[in-house]
Amino acid sequence: MQVLLNILTVIFTLAGMEAFSWFIHKYLFHGVLWFIHKSHHQQKHNWLEFNDIFSLLFAALALWLMWVGHITLDHYFWIGTGISIYGIIYFIFHDWFIHNRFKSFKTHNSYLLGIRRAHKIHHRSTERNPAEEFGLLVVGKKWFKKK
Repeated sequence: MQVLLNILTVIFTLAGMEAFSWFIHKYLFHGVLWFIHKSHHQQKHNWLEFNDIFSLLFAALALWLMWVGHITLDHYFWIGTGISIYGIIYFIFHDWFIHNRFKSFKTHNSYLLGIRRAHKIHHRSTERNPAEEFGLLVVGKKWFKKK
């Protein structure tokens, strides 16, 4: 039973991270924290950008939660694990597949192509507003339609 609860904790944390990330991306990153996030919407000159500080903060939070819960493997550990898995997914989807921080992989998968399309629309503007599509894994249906 405990294994099932741990798996559910990780799954709910993943879903919660997508919702939380959408919220902070829309209302904080494109709001009061724009001075940091705008580096992500500008022409790239370096491999790293000021916006990467957000990833470091989430990684630190995940590691801290895993450390707090590592002795008894309690819910803190599994929440930290879920945040870490979301971070890995974020890195693969966002940094590697969408933004080509490494040589991107090719795909014909309609879901992946829709995610990429939506993110490219999000980056069409180099300003705080207007912007649309703030999610990483969940975006509007219109981006999945074949052209």
